[in-house]
Amino acid sequence: MTKNFALYNEMVALFAGDARRCQHFIKVASLAKHLAESENAGAELVELVEAAGLVHDCGIKIGEEKYGAGHCTGKIQEQEGPAVARELLRRVGYAPEKIERICYLVGHHHTYNMIDGLDYQLLVEADFMVNFYEDGTPKANIAKAVAKIFKTKSGIELAETMFDLKK
Repeated sequence: MTKNFALYNEMVALFAGDARRCQHFIKVASLAKHLAESENAGAELVELVEAAGLVHDCGIKIGEEKYGAGHCTGKIQEQEGPAVARELLRRVGYAPEKIERICYLVGHHHTYNMIDGLDYQLLVEADFMVNFYEDGTPKANIAKAVAKIFKTKSGIELAETMFDLKK
């Protein structure tokens, strides 16, 4: 069993009964992995990006417990998520340096002005694409966000195709 297979199961258990949240992190992880592979990232980066996609919103549960359902903002997720992610990643056998990077990504995935690596960029792009669909974002708003935030060739091309932005 791979670490990410075990991590997937840990996240489903964390969000047991909340199918919407489970569907979200599964889609983000899958899309982040796809984008990493499309960018010809090495196996380690692909694994790390997929793991970050799985745990990126793990702070929601504790955030909602502390602040109430509907009041867990992106900043609260960034604040509460790293501690939860650290425990999950440790439990499935991630090395300390990988845990630190993934926790950094979890703690910054709603901060778009300090993206410092391909892993961070891919996670942000994957999360945006899933959110565009889940939130029913208007095409004009998607186009603006893609132009402003997306940097990878694969992410731009996939978003343009998926949301029919070229017309």
